[in-house]
Amino acid sequence: MSTATAGTAIRTPNHHRVVDTPVGELGVVTLLDADGHPYPSPVPGTLGGHRRQRLYGRLDCPSAARAIARGDYVRHRVFFADEATAVAAGYRPCAVCLPARFAAWKRRAGR
Repeated sequence: MSTATAGTAIRTPNHHRVVDTPVGELGVVTLLDADGHPYPSPVPGTLGGHRRQRLYGRLDCPSAARAIARGDYVRHRVFFADEATAVAAGYRPCAVCLPARFAAWKRRAGR
């Protein structure tokens, strides 16, 4: 993924437009903890997710980028420091940008 200041629109190597973690006025972002509760962080999250769909994925996910471009998704967008936190909060991997992790999750869930 390209390097950019949090809160900016960037182009990834595969040319998908991505809106990175929004930074608040004081350079603080809001991430979710392992219990799904928001907390302020001076460091942007490494993964994005959707609160209602309970899924997480890469910040350069083409599926999330399409949903953001349509105007959906943004108000339900959440961010995580890492994958372990997303999983602990009850979120599943994205089938588009994390297909191997999604397949493993699907097998474990018996789906």
